[in-house]
Amino acid sequence: MLAYERERWAAGCRWLAGVDEAGRGPWAGPVVAAAVVLEPAFAEAELNGLLRGLTDSKQLSTRRREFFFAVLRSRAEVRIGLGCAEVAEIDACNILRATHRAMARALGQLEPAPEFALVDGLPVPGLPCPAQAIVRGDGLSLSIAAASIVAKVTRDRLMLELDRQFPAYGFARHKGYGTAVHQRALRELGPCPQHRRSFRPVREALN
Repeated sequence: MLAYERERWAAGCRWLAGVDEAGRGPWAGPVVAAAVVLEPAFAEAELNGLLRGLTDSKQLSTRRREFFFAVLRSRAEVRIGLGCAEVAEIDACNILRATHRAMARALGQLEPAPEFALVDGLPVPGLPCPAQAIVRGDGLSLSIAAASIVAKVTRDRLMLELDRQFPAYGFARHKGYGTAVHQRALRELGPCPQHRRSFRPVREALN
């Protein structure tokens, strides 16, 4: 999980950020991106300690995600940047561009600015530093895995807040994804202000 990081560290890159997002697929709510810098000594020392088992957030239980989120947020050796694109922006420019903007914002929140980024998935234009895209990187890079945890937990908490605002849709259960429960609520109630009208199921519900 540190092969990509070690390559960059060996080349003299200390401020290396992993970048990932959460929320591209749901029909409602924002897309959230996280950028995480792990100090090399901390990552090496804790790879089989505090960070043991840290991987793609989709492979972990809610409890394990919350554990790693707490670790990452509590350590001085970890820097975190967050970026978000709200529903209006997603609808205005499409989900892919909105996701790329959220990633750039997350990197822009880091201090000092990262020298390089490892990004999950395909290449992302417009980032504020050089980057390497890694397909399925959240299972191959510790930095990207850390970013996937931070993005996922942050977005899930935002969806819990939206559930309190719009309780009839079940956002706390499905986090905006197109489950049967969500489909039924959308058909019966129509979209709420947090639904992405550029997504076909929401557009069809409007009609």
